[in-house]
Amino acid sequence: MDLLAYMVSIGDRIVEALIQHLWLAGVAVGLGTLVGVPLGIFLTRAERVAQPILGFAGVLRTIPSLALLGFMMPVFGIGNPPAIAALFLYSLLPILRNTYTGIRGVDPVTLEAAKGMGMTDRQMLALVQLPIALPVIMSGIRTSTVTIVGWATVAAFIGGGGLGQLIFTGLVMNNNRLLLAGAIPSALLAILVDYFLGYVENRVTPKGLKVQRA
Repeated sequence: MDLLAYMVSIGDRIVEALIQHLWLAGVAVGLGTLVGVPLGIFLTRAERVAQPILGFAGVLRTIPSLALLGFMMPVFGIGNPPAIAALFLYSLLPILRNTYTGIRGVDPVTLEAAKGMGMTDRQMLALVQLPIALPVIMSGIRTSTVTIVGWATVAAFIGGGGLGQLIFTGLVMNNNRLLLAGAIPSALLAILVDYFLGYVENRVTPKGLKVQRA
């Protein structure tokens, strides 16, 4: 049986694993966005703690994925909780850093003009800084999501499911077709997610910034 026919024959397993994979990655990146964006905004208002926190988030990214999963297991057990906790920590840095960088990168002249119009700090954040920084923030979310879609495959090593479960089972059983049945959808998913979020990033980028980037 060739690979395509084999993948069709286990289509239900692949679809189930794909849904689990999307759920793991989606929850992790969603939590990363909910924490990273507000924290990034806070750091632009608290410069004294900005670099230590950004540095700590960077250190977390240097910890090997399996090691971080191992650290989570004594706290959360096995299955989805430790996988989501580890993936959330991995997702945090690009979103946090890009939010901080995007807001800090707003032209001071623009901010002075906003102040001259009588805007409060909150109004400037909501109406000036965040809209201008949005493309940079979206770029961080895009980078984080694509990375997490790939790293979510390691969740299978602690019973987290997803496409990594097919890859892991294929390795254990020395079944290359099963391994590829998990690896190929995982790679395609990362490409599709990157393309979609790239489209969204392009849509939220003001025309003036597009010209500057070009």
